[in-house]
Amino acid sequence: MKCCILLVAIFLFSGSIQAQKVAVFDSYSDLEKTVLRDENATYVVNFWATWCHPCVEELPYFEQLNSEKKEMKVVLVSLDFKSQYETDLLPFLNKKNIKSQVVLLVDKDYDTWLPTVNKDWSGSIPATLIIKNGKKYFVEKTFSAYEELNQYVNSIIN
Repeated sequence: MKCCILLVAIFLFSGSIQAQKVAVFDSYSDLEKTVLRDENATYVVNFWATWCHPCVEELPYFEQLNSEKKEMKVVLVSLDFKSQYETDLLPFLNKKNIKSQVVLLVDKDYDTWLPTVNKDWSGSIPATLIIKNGKKYFVEKTFSAYEELNQYVNSIIN
């Protein structure tokens, strides 16, 4: 009897778990056309990877921003390797209960797309792009606290 109750509980609980849906993009231009297409929206785009310790440390700040600032769209662009999609990225997102939109960018033609984001971007992560009214604001740094990220975002959107 205990075994049946346990199985039913596991079945019911597993049905309530929402797996993060992650679109995979082979090119940055496709990501731009598909995800960053709303010219009336304000986007906060964070470039990160599961293997980047500073990136992982600041993810909770972007999650908080996503939950508090409904007037903007937070997009987390993972630069993990395509081979890590199922083994590392998806389990990480589920373990950390990430709610923001996540996409995986596997475009390795960095010389082409990095300057599209910002002409001075060295390619290091974490990096954050804010798009508002067609203008791009870029910073290549780690945010050390939510207040710092929030202040930076507010200085652009207000």
